[in-house]
Amino acid sequence: MQPVALVRDVPDSFVDALVMGKRPTIDLARARRQHDVYRELLALRGYEVRVLPADERYPDCPFVEDVAVVLGPAAVATRPGASQRRGEVAMVAAALASLLPLRHIEAPGTLDGGDVLRLGGTLYVGRSSRTNDAGIAQLTRIAANCGLAVTPVPVRGVLHLKSAVAHIDEETLLLAPQCVDPRLFAEFRVIEKAGGEEHVASVLRLGTGELVMTSSAPRTLQRIRDHGWDPTLIDSSEFQAADGGLTCLSVLVERGS
Repeated sequence: MQPVALVRDVPDSFVDALVMGKRPTIDLARARRQHDVYRELLALRGYEVRVLPADERYPDCPFVEDVAVVLGPAAVATRPGASQRRGEVAMVAAALASLLPLRHIEAPGTLDGGDVLRLGGTLYVGRSSRTNDAGIAQLTRIAANCGLAVTPVPVRGVLHLKSAVAHIDEETLLLAPQCVDPRLFAEFRVIEKAGGEEHVASVLRLGTGELVMTSSAPRTLQRIRDHGWDPTLIDSSEFQAADGGLTCLSVLVERGS
């Protein structure tokens, strides 16, 4: 099966996307150009890119990762921690249901997909402002049926776990140690994000093993290159302004899922 990338168009209302701190000025036209480049890159790397329409009621809808988690043999429709985003779930869930059996997180659980990082047979799940213990407990039961374990990870200073920890390869992580307890990842080789680049150093690992990285973190990029990788760089400044990383903009269903 050809791998599939689910993405969602950028609405005009994206300029009002939820942010942790002071609201930035988002250049909508630039955001759309950046989204086009992102989609084109995925297509060039062999993904069938399925584009879902934007919904003006939901400014954050391009961040499709938060409303779905792919576990391999099944997928999970989440229940986002921000109530304003829960209307985003149905369209992405319907698209995923055509590819994989679908499970759901139910109230009172909340779970954002940006808090779920799969490393081998373990899901590391951020306990954040968007993901609560009830959501983690539900995901733990679902994951067990897929042969996966769950390790909760308290998150601080960033919106989601994947803002603090990124998957480089099976043995290596990119990590911001002030945002999570590094001892929870002691079995991995860790590359630390450079100071001041915690919020802008973002990496997407494709099914081929290739790395895609934001172009706005030059010191962190050099650290990654010093360890032998040469990521493809991409500008995602307008999505970073809304607290989004590269993984946020797609749900990837790889071959064999």
